[in-house]
Amino acid sequence: MTKYDSKTILVTGVAGFIGFHVAQSLLDLGHKVIGIDSINDYYDVDLKYARLAQLGIDRSDAEQELKSTTGSKFEDRLHFVNILLEDREAMPKLFKAYSFDMVCNLAAQAGVRYSILNPEAYVDSNITGFLNILECCRHYKVKKLVYASSSSVYGNSDRVPFSERANVDNPISLYAATKKSNELMAHCYSHLYGIETIGLRFFTVYGPWGRPDMAMFLFIDAIINDRPINVFNHGNLSRDFTYIDDIVSGTVATLVQSSKNTELYKLYNIGNSKPIKLLNYISEIEKALGKTAIKNMMPMQAGDVKQTFADVKKLKADYGYEPYTPVKQGIIKFVNWYKTYYNC
Repeated sequence: MTKYDSKTILVTGVAGFIGFHVAQSLLDLGHKVIGIDSINDYYDVDLKYARLAQLGIDRSDAEQELKSTTGSKFEDRLHFVNILLEDREAMPKLFKAYSFDMVCNLAAQAGVRYSILNPEAYVDSNITGFLNILECCRHYKVKKLVYASSSSVYGNSDRVPFSERANVDNPISLYAATKKSNELMAHCYSHLYGIETIGLRFFTVYGPWGRPDMAMFLFIDAIINDRPINVFNHGNLSRDFTYIDDIVSGTVATLVQSSKNTELYKLYNIGNSKPIKLLNYISEIEKALGKTAIKNMMPMQAGDVKQTFADVKKLKADYGYEPYTPVKQGIIKFVNWYKTYYNC
């Protein structure tokens, strides 16, 4: 594993799926990580605290708002603070206290379908919270911000593979609209204040410690427990499922590596670039479990998209990104983690 000069890096959403793994990788590389999260109850908070425990953060400490906790596993190189992104008083104090070299913003209200039920949560976290991050970067002289965007910005485009050059002015969910907004806001701050901003359009991430609201988690949980799985659009969907290790390698590269691309404002797709039909995906899960799914065929869900397919040539050219985990292998790794975590 390549080592780089040690930096002090803020990772937001550190109790989340991608944030947890990115923080782990940065710590393994020798960096100092300040991880923040609000531990909201969008999904099982026990899973979030279990992720933090893997980093050496005790739950009783993590539950206390605005308390800075040192992780036992990495000693003084890991601090955790329970804080809301949109807290306009506490966040500037955090930036002042730690003098971050760079910021990796992975905190967000996630989920396409939930954005229809609770739109206010998306504006609070994804727009107001992101503005707060940008303002703190501006005032505390942070020169690089890497942030999570989403493949959802492409909407129902039928031009595949999805290219960063494509028009993304037609989102079909509020979640996608907030991510498009983040990209526009970042452009303004790069232009006005000279901050290097790198937006990563994630494509359907899965793997150990994944989110319970994501397809693989839902499918495995239902199949193991003899419940039917909901197969939307009658299975006529395809997704560019991307294993977590590949996502982490690309994200960390944009943080710690330099690039020949000297533009301040950058956008990249980060995916597997090998889409798979939903029914084939389910078939691979069935093989890994040794059990057949009970399929409940459903119509297309509001806000959902029919296909995703990442063109990753730009990220490869600028940062050497190379996804290497086949879906079959990634599914087996996730199933093994699930069985261990849930003791089944």
